[in-house]
Amino acid sequence: MFRENEKEVIPEFHELAKPAHALKAHAPKHGDTAPCTCCSPAFSALVHDANWDEMTDPVAWRKAGESRDVFTPASTVIFANAKVITMDDNSSEVSCIAIKGDRILAVGDREDMDALDEPDAEIIDCEGRTILPGFIEPHFHFLPCSTMEAVENIGPFRFETVHGALDRLLELAESAGPDEWIMGRQFDPSLQEGPDLLTRQLLDQVSTSNPVFVYNASMHFAYCNSKALEIAGVTKDTPDNPNSPYFRDDNGEPNGVLAGGIAIASVAKHNPAGKTLDLVANSLEVVKRANSLGITLFTDQATGMTRGVRELDVYNTLAESPEMTARLRYSLSYGIQEKWDNYGISCGDGNEVVRCTSWKIVSDGSNQGFSGLQREPYLYRDDKGLPYVEPDVLKDMVIDRAEKGWALAIHANGDQAIDNVLDAYEQAFDRGLLTNTPCRIEHCSILHDDHIDRIAKMGLSPSFLIGHVYYWGQAMRDKVFGHAKACLLDRTAACEEKGIRWTLHSDEPVTEMGPLRCVENAVTRKMWKEPDTILAPEECISVESALRSITRDAAWQCHSDHEVGTIEPGKFADLVVLEADPRAVDPDEIGNIQVLETWMGGRRVFSNQSS
Repeated sequence: MFRENEKEVIPEFHELAKPAHALKAHAPKHGDTAPCTCCSPAFSALVHDANWDEMTDPVAWRKAGESRDVFTPASTVIFANAKVITMDDNSSEVSCIAIKGDRILAVGDREDMDALDEPDAEIIDCEGRTILPGFIEPHFHFLPCSTMEAVENIGPFRFETVHGALDRLLELAESAGPDEWIMGRQFDPSLQEGPDLLTRQLLDQVSTSNPVFVYNASMHFAYCNSKALEIAGVTKDTPDNPNSPYFRDDNGEPNGVLAGGIAIASVAKHNPAGKTLDLVANSLEVVKRANSLGITLFTDQATGMTRGVRELDVYNTLAESPEMTARLRYSLSYGIQEKWDNYGISCGDGNEVVRCTSWKIVSDGSNQGFSGLQREPYLYRDDKGLPYVEPDVLKDMVIDRAEKGWALAIHANGDQAIDNVLDAYEQAFDRGLLTNTPCRIEHCSILHDDHIDRIAKMGLSPSFLIGHVYYWGQAMRDKVFGHAKACLLDRTAACEEKGIRWTLHSDEPVTEMGPLRCVENAVTRKMWKEPDTILAPEECISVESALRSITRDAAWQCHSDHEVGTIEPGKFADLVVLEADPRAVDPDEIGNIQVLETWMGGRRVFSNQSS
C-alpha cells in the first residue's frame, strides 16, 4: 500500500501553480500545457500507430457491434401507462406515446391510442415509469474518449487520494506480463489528496521492470517511471523543447513529469499497444455507455484534433452504420482551418445521424489550470492566464466564419476571455452576420452581470461545464479565485431570469458523461469536497429548467430541435425511460435515478435488464 512517504519532497498545489521555471522547466506555450482537453495534442500521438483504415470500414463496425443488444420492433409500439414529460411548448404531460418506424406517431392518453388505426400495435405497459426525450450531451470529445476508453481510470471520481490510485496501478502491475505498459489516466492533483506530481521515484514504487505511464486529466501533462524514460532514451543530456519540456530534479535528471505534446509523445510512442488499439470497438463502447445514461445525441467539440480531416471519413461511415446508436453532431476545430477549407465542408453537411453544426474556436485555457484569461490576477498570483487567440485575431476569425455561414462555438472560461468573445460576437452581430443561430459560448464559466446582458442582447447561448461547481467548487473558492468570484461560476439562474437558453455538459474526458448527474449539480450546486455547502445558492435552478437544458434547449443549441429534443408527432422516436420522475425525488438523489431503457430512432438501444 502507498503511504505519504514522499509528500515532503513534492510541491503542494499552490507551488504547482507557480510559473514552470520554479519546477526546473520552461513555461510552455498554448497548445502544450494549457489544461483544456479539446486542444490537447496528446490524442494524436496516441492514435498515430493505430489502424485508422479500419475506422472507415463498415464491416469492422458491424463486426464490433455484433454483441450489441439492439431491438427493432416489427410494428407500431405504444408505450402506455407512463408519465410522459414531453418538454413541448405547453410543458404537456401525457400517459401514452405511439411510435412507428423511426418516428413518433402520436402522443396523448389511452383513448388517443385506441383511436389510431394500428391493430397490430405492440403495447408496452410502463407501469407508471417516467419517459422523457432522449438526453443530449452538447459538449464532449468523441474520438479522444474512444482513444482513452481502454486506459485505466485512476482519477478522483474513482480514487479520492493519489495513493489509492497508485494502489490500483500496483494491482495492474502485479498481473501484467513482461514489458507490458501499465497505463493510467485522469490524474488530477487539484482534486486528489496527496502529491501534486507523479515523479518517476513515486511511479517506480509501482514497478521498476514494467514501464508505467499516467496521463493528467488535462491531457497536457503526463508522468512516467524510470523504466519508461529508459525505453524512450530520455536522460539528463536529452535537450528540452522550450514549449514542451521534461521537468527535472535539482541534478538536472528528468523526474518523470512530461509537459506538453512533444515530451509526452517522445515517451508514449514507444508503447507497442498503440499498434493494436481497437478504435472501432472502443468507439462503440463510448456509444454504448452514452446510451446507458439515456443519451441519444452528443456533440463532438473539436473535430479534427485527433486525426485531422480523416475523422470525417470515420463520421461518414458512422452516418450509414446501423451500429451507431447515438446521433453525432460535431464542430470543426479552428486549429486546422486551412485543411477544412480545402476539404470543402459546409455548416449543416450530413444527415440525421451525423451532421456538422458549427465552428469551434478556443479563446483561452481553464480556470483550475490557471490558464483561463481573467480581468484580474488569480488568487495569490500575479498572472491573469493566457489568451489562446488575441482579441483582434478572434474578431477576424468570427467575422470570417460568420460571413461563410457558420454557426460558432467559442470556448471561454475566464471573465476577460468572455469579454473578448462577446466583443468579437458583437462586431459580427452589429453587421448582421450572426444569421446561423444559435451561436454558443463553451463553458462560459465566470459571468458578470454585464456579460449576461450582452449575451441576452445578441441571443447567444452558453453551455456550462457544471462539474466546475461540483468537483472544483472548493478549489475555485479557496485556491483559484476567492469566494466572491467563485460565486460567478456557471450562473444558470441569472441566465434563466434574462430569458437566455443554456445547456449543461460534461466535457468528457474532463468529467464523465452523466446528464442526470449534471441536472443534480445544477439544481443543488453542492460541492464534492464539502457536500453540505452550496456554492452561490442564488444560482440554483429548478429541476424542470435543468431537464429542459439536456433535452429541448440542448437540441436547439445543437441545431437539431426540428427533429429531436421533445416528444411530439413527426420527430424521431428518441426516448429515455427512467425508474423515477426527477422532479419527484430528493434533489440529492437525481443523479442516482436509474435509466431503464433508451430508444433511438424507434430502436431500443439500451435496456437495464436487472430493473
